[in-house]
Amino acid sequence: MPNWSDVDTPAVLIDLEKVSANLLRVQGYADAHGLALRPHIKTHKLHRFANLQVEFGACGITCQKVGEAESMAAGGIQDILITYNLVGEAKLERLAKLHESIQMGVVTDNETVAQGYANKFQNPKHRLRVLVECDTGAGRCGVQTPEEALKLARFIAGQPGLHFLGLMTYPPTDKEIETQKWLTDAQRACLNAGLRVDTISTGGTPGIWKADQVPIANEYRPGTYIYNDRSLVTRKTAAWDDCALTVLATVISTPTETRAIIDAGSKVLTSDSGKMTVGQKLAFHSMNKGALIETRWDVKSIREGEDFSEICLSLEGQLRMDKEVAKSITGLNRCITILAREEGGVEISTSWQIKGFARFFKKGFQRLIVSDSQRLLDDLVQYVSDTSQ
Repeated sequence: MPNWSDVDTPAVLIDLEKVSANLLRVQGYADAHGLALRPHIKTHKLHRFANLQVEFGACGITCQKVGEAESMAAGGIQDILITYNLVGEAKLERLAKLHESIQMGVVTDNETVAQGYANKFQNPKHRLRVLVECDTGAGRCGVQTPEEALKLARFIAGQPGLHFLGLMTYPPTDKEIETQKWLTDAQRACLNAGLRVDTISTGGTPGIWKADQVPIANEYRPGTYIYNDRSLVTRKTAAWDDCALTVLATVISTPTETRAIIDAGSKVLTSDSGKMTVGQKLAFHSMNKGALIETRWDVKSIREGEDFSEICLSLEGQLRMDKEVAKSITGLNRCITILAREEGGVEISTSWQIKGFARFFKKGFQRLIVSDSQRLLDDLVQYVSDTSQ
């Protein structure tokens, strides 16, 4: 066990055993469902991990920038897809140099970008692989209809130096049926027009365990799965024990009993605000007689109306110095309603059960829970403030 006091902070820590376990778990799923795995390396950007992904069975990797692809090629990767419209002679010249030595693929969602590829790559004996990017509902780049996909595919296939490889999308989460239909319609249109569709590439770690629900796809491009993070735990895509990357920080000040300052800010941690969602896990911390108390909540429901906002939480547990406490209270639920009418106001309702010998101290528990309501409200206000900056 390392002596953490010897590590200069803030420091990023990567658990290599968890990295390998995460990669093997997803590779195993892909293999079991006949999916070629093409991981996105923008999460780690490390030759070591990219080569490990290929060693474990990935068909190649995905990059978002030419610079990433150049770095990965220098590190030994032989098959790279860049999932971004490349515009400009400088980028195309760098792409051409990569294309000379390794297998390269690109995407496009418009004829202007495709024409740029066609102008730069004109050798019919060494064609550049091109996929049509499709917006299947996530609201990112991509052609908007299967008909537009066919039109662009025809244009690409008509260029001597380009090879129309297929279709690519970053799908909306939990919209597998819609994604399957969109891609099926686009594939059918291409096939009916006499165009081969060798690859249908989809991706995104949030939907990885539902990839088999889009059976038309034969390639998947996850990225964050190598480390996992809080957002994936919230979505139940991963567990806390699957998170391979953490940040070690030092407490540099404790100005009050309930506030501590660390030497890690948004540049080290994350600037992603994220919106509170149902199923999200919240952990609030406080100090009691010198002991750190962690209270864990699960967001059960969120409702918004013209004159109110309401969030309901369920207590998952409480830890005192990493040891579970408050085991006698079960089924503790809190609903906080914020009224937006002119007079305003906040309503907090609480329900709970007490088991065992603790039932004899019911009134004491009632006083404790009532007094704790204000602290929870303060914690939520602070959470919203922190994540909106």
